[in-house]
Amino acid sequence: MATTVAPVGTRDTLHRIPHLDALESEAVHIFREVAGEFERPVILFSGGKDSIVMLHLALKAFRPASVPFSLLHVDTGHNFPEVLDYRDRTVERHGLRLYVASVQDYIDRGVLKERPDGTRNPLQTLPLTEKIQAEKFDAVFGGGRRDEEKARAKERVFSLRDEFSQWDPRRQRPELWNLYNGRHAPGEHVRVFPLSNWTELDVWQYIAREGIELPEIYYAHEREVFRRSGMWLTAGEWGGPKDGEVVEKRLVRYRTVGDMSCTGAVDSEADTIEKVIVEIAASRLTERGATRADDKMSEAAMEDRKREGYF
Repeated sequence: MATTVAPVGTRDTLHRIPHLDALESEAVHIFREVAGEFERPVILFSGGKDSIVMLHLALKAFRPASVPFSLLHVDTGHNFPEVLDYRDRTVERHGLRLYVASVQDYIDRGVLKERPDGTRNPLQTLPLTEKIQAEKFDAVFGGGRRDEEKARAKERVFSLRDEFSQWDPRRQRPELWNLYNGRHAPGEHVRVFPLSNWTELDVWQYIAREGIELPEIYYAHEREVFRRSGMWLTAGEWGGPKDGEVVEKRLVRYRTVGDMSCTGAVDSEADTIEKVIVEIAASRLTERGATRADDKMSEAAMEDRKREGYF
C-alpha cells in the first residue's frame, strides 16, 4: 500500500518537525536570559521576516506578561511603504514602544552625506550607534543568522561591542553548553542574536507553522522594476532608474527587506507560503547573496561595517 506524503511546508507536516521546537526553545531561553542579565535591552525591528519572527519568539517567551523590551528601527528614508505600515500596525497591536533612528535627520543636519549611488544602508551605522548610546541600551537583539553571510557566521549569540559600538572578532567569548556571558564595562553593550542557528528555510517553516503574518512584498506580486547590476530594483526617489534603465512590470517577490536602493526582487510565482518554502528549499544562494547590493561592494563589505558598529 502506497504511503501518502504531505507536501513540503504544509502545516500538517511542520508541526512534527522537532528541530523547529529545538530552535524555538533555544531562542526563548536567550530572551529570558537577557531579561535576567541586562537593564535596558531593545529589539532591533525593521519589519523584515527575521525581526518579525524574533518579536514573535519574544512574545512567546514572556506570555501572558507583556514583552519587557522596546523596539528600535533605523529608518533609512528609503524603506518599502508596505514594511513601514506593517511596523506601525505591529507596534500598535502589541502596545510596544518604538524608538526610531532616522538617517534622513542626519543628512538634513549635514552629519551624513548622500552616497553617489543613492544607497543609504551603509549610512545606518552612526544613527544606530548614537541611538544605542543616547538611550543607554545595554543589550540589542538582532535578527542576524549565521547562514546569511560569512561575517555573520563569525558572531557568537552574545557579541560584545566596545564603548564605540565597534566589534572585534578576536574578543569573541566561548559559549559552551549554551552558557552566555553578558558581562560588559560601562559604555559597552552586547548584541544578541537569538536566530543565530536558524536558516532561511527554518525561518519560513516556522512562519508557516505559527501562522505569522508578513508584509505582502514577501509573496509574488506584480511590481514595476528595472534591472541594475543583475538585480530587479524598485523605482523611487532614491535615484533610480537612470538613463537607459527600462522600467517594466514583472511578477516578483522579496527574499529580504532593506533599503529600496540596494534590495533586489526575484522573479517568482510563489504567492503562498507553501510555494515560498518549496522555492527556498531549491535555492543555492542565500537571500543576502542573491538580492543585496550593499554586500557586494567588496569581499569584506559586511565585516567592515560590523567592525564599525553595523549589525
